[in-house]
Amino acid sequence: MDWFDSVILGIVEGLTEFLPVSSSGHMILTNKLLGYEDAPDILKTFEVVIQLGAILAIALVYWKKILQVFGLNKKETVKGLSVDQFPKKRLTLVHVAIAIVPALGLAFLLRHPIKDLGFSQYPVLLSLIVGGIYMWVSEALYDKGKIKRTSETMDDITYKQALIIGLLQCLSLWPGFSRSGSTIAAGMLSGLSYRAAADFSFFIAIPIMVVASGYEILDNLGNFHSSDIGFFVTGFLVSFVVAWIVIVTFLKVLQKVKLKYFAWYRFALAILFYFLVMM
Repeated sequence: MDWFDSVILGIVEGLTEFLPVSSSGHMILTNKLLGYEDAPDILKTFEVVIQLGAILAIALVYWKKILQVFGLNKKETVKGLSVDQFPKKRLTLVHVAIAIVPALGLAFLLRHPIKDLGFSQYPVLLSLIVGGIYMWVSEALYDKGKIKRTSETMDDITYKQALIIGLLQCLSLWPGFSRSGSTIAAGMLSGLSYRAAADFSFFIAIPIMVVASGYEILDNLGNFHSSDIGFFVTGFLVSFVVAWIVIVTFLKVLQKVKLKYFAWYRFALAILFYFLVMM
């Protein structure tokens, strides 16, 4: 494994982690194209490490809001990294906890079956299709006015909405389903604006991914070797930079990019995945 593999995988992770397109599906496909039929242990550990780069990127975007939620920023208005403004101080740790506990609890109980599914190709292929249908239907209901929009910003989210998002986030435990896709669609189904749904999806990704990645790193400490430091650092930095660009760009063009376009992309990816990975 060399720096080229590290850069490519870091780019793929940064591009796909926060978009509703399935990062796991892309990583499996990329590993295949790079010649890794069965991912070695070091590669599995590497994928966890570069996720931390993506986490750092999203924490950078929302760092002032993070301080506000923890009560460390008393200002009435909190502005993100030139991409958002939160006019009220309503979002609390309780909202965040309600939204992350269901997925974290279920992930802990089903951690071994979930890990086995992640290394299986058929479940990932199926989840690409089912996840795309879920996103498409959710947005169709939303655009046709079947769902009443009650929360314009992340600070308007109610405990009930946070719970709905938290429960539907459990769908993302199915490898290939997409955590951001499940939560953004869930937010829209529960009455959030498209922007509020995306903001909250990205915001709760921070604790979710910190816990998940931290657990995986502790479980794979034996796979770290000093000779691989350059490989890991390169992937981490590339993932961080690309993820930061993706998040900021996505939030700026959010109203122009509908979920149905990501659904189409997932269907196309499923076809590509079938012929390149499974045939």
